[in-house]
Amino acid sequence: MIHIKDVQAFVYRAPIQTPVQTSFGLMRDRPAVFVRVQDAEGAVGWGEVWCNFPSCGAEHRARLVDTLIAPLVMQRAFAQPTEAFDWLSAQTSVLAIQTGEYGPIAQCIAGIDIALWDLCARKAQVPLWRYMGGERQTVKVYASGLNPTDPEKLAAQRMAEGYQAFKLKIGFGQDRDLNNLKAMRDVIGNRPLMVDANQGWDLATASDMIGKLSEFNVAWLEEPLRADRPWSEWQALAKHGTTPLAAGENVTQAEGFATAIRSGVLAVVQPDVAKWGGLSACLPIAKSILKAGLRFCPHYLGAGIGLLASAHLLAASNGNDILEVDANTNPLRSLTCLPLNDLKNGEMVLSDESGLGVLPDTVLLKEFLVDYR
Repeated sequence: MIHIKDVQAFVYRAPIQTPVQTSFGLMRDRPAVFVRVQDAEGAVGWGEVWCNFPSCGAEHRARLVDTLIAPLVMQRAFAQPTEAFDWLSAQTSVLAIQTGEYGPIAQCIAGIDIALWDLCARKAQVPLWRYMGGERQTVKVYASGLNPTDPEKLAAQRMAEGYQAFKLKIGFGQDRDLNNLKAMRDVIGNRPLMVDANQGWDLATASDMIGKLSEFNVAWLEEPLRADRPWSEWQALAKHGTTPLAAGENVTQAEGFATAIRSGVLAVVQPDVAKWGGLSACLPIAKSILKAGLRFCPHYLGAGIGLLASAHLLAASNGNDILEVDANTNPLRSLTCLPLNDLKNGEMVLSDESGLGVLPDTVLLKEFLVDYR
C-alpha cells in the first residue's frame, strides 16, 4: 500500500539568453515545478508538473499542489499509483468545473502520479521502465523546439552532441518557414526532420502549406490546426498533402485519445505525461496507440524529471519510436536528466538504478529556487 505522509513542491526558474519562440508566445526563462512525495516508511519519489505558460504558471501550480492535491493524496492509502490517479481525478472533477482550472489541476495530479510511480519503483528496487513492463532501456531522441531565428545553427550544435533527428518551429510566415526548412536540410542532410506549427494556422493556411512541405521530406507536421477544431477539418487538411499529421499534447481523457485514434487522420500521437494523465493514464493510451498501428512519440517541453518520466514511458510501452528533447538551453533539464549527457547514435540509455534513476540534486538547483509561498 502507498500511504503518503509528506508532499513538497519546488518552483525553479532558470534565466536564458535566447527566448524560446512559438507561434503563440515567448518563454523568457525556463520554469519548473518539481514535487517530492514521501511515504510512511520514508521512501521518496519525484515528479514534475507542466508549467510553461503563462509566465506565472509555475507558482500557481505549486500553490495548487500545496493547498489542494497534497491534502487529498495524504487522506488515505492506495494500492497502486493508478488508484491514486483515479481517486484524485474524481475528487477534483467538480472543482475543475467550478473554477475552470481543468488544465492546472490535471497537471498537478500528473506530477503527483509520476512521483508515486517513481516511489513504487524505488521501493521495488527496479528501474521504472522495467517496473512498468518495459523490455528495452534505450530510447531514441530528437532535438525539438528549434527557433525560427537561425535554427540551422542550433541544429548543427545538437548534431555534434549526438542528435540524429530534429523538429523545427514553423508558423512565422510562409517565406520564413520555407527558408528555414531549406537551411535545415542544408545542415542535417537526409536525417529525420519534423515541423511544429503550434496550432498557428487556420484550415486554409494549413492546406496551402502542407503541399509545400513535401519538397523537404518532412516526417510529420505537428498541430497545424487548433487542437479544438473538429476532426473533419483535419481530415480535409490531409487531402491537400502527403505529410503525416501529428497531435496529442493538447488531447485529454481516454475518450479524447480514443476519438483521435478513430479519426484516422493522425499518423503520430503525442501524449504529454506532465500535462495530463501522468504515467497511470498515458501508459494504457500508449499501448492503444501502438495497437492501432500509429506512432507513439511522447511530447515534452519542460525540465528533466518529466523528461525522464517520458523516456521511461516510451521504454515501458515497448514501442520503438522517438522522444522529444527540447534543443534550447535549460539548466533545469541538464542537471536532472543525466542520461542525455551521453547520447550515442541518437539514443540515450536509461539507468539501471531504481525508479527514474536520478534523484534531483537540490544543492545544485538551489540557485534557481523561487520562494513562492
